[in-house]
Amino acid sequence: MSTTRQKEAAHGVKIPRQTRGLSTAQEDKLPAKDFAFPKERKEPLTDAKHVRNAIARFDQVEGVTDAERDKAWKKIKTAAKRYDVDVSESDWRDLYKGNKKAAMSSGSRSSASKSSASKSSATKTSASKSPASKSPASKSPASKAGKR
Repeated sequence: MSTTRQKEAAHGVKIPRQTRGLSTAQEDKLPAKDFAFPKERKEPLTDAKHVRNAIARFDQVEGVTDAERDKAWKKIKTAAKRYDVDVSESDWRDLYKGNKKAAMSSGSRSSASKSSASKSSATKTSASKSPASKSPASKSPASKAGKR
């Protein structure tokens, strides 16, 4: 489905370009305090749009500790108040509830997903070692005739 802007552009109407947020040069000029994660310079908090984006992508930031996430969440909540952005979660851990990913901060799997992964690999291993699956007797002419 095309929008009115797309239709007009297709017919040669000059439409002013919409901004796409901060350019790399603008982001490089920002002081570290303007980022949710200042050490990594990730998730700028310069306006409402960026605050909403920081909340949406919070669980995608890698290589940070829980303490850094706590500080970043505090900064995001402050910026959300400043720019009038509603935040329904009271803690950043609430962002992980209902999410299929385990609540991870430094890339390690939770114990529940480790145990289920080891169970599934054990099942695959035992199934592949069953004698019926690799036995030439299972491919006898009698079994083939029954399949026709």
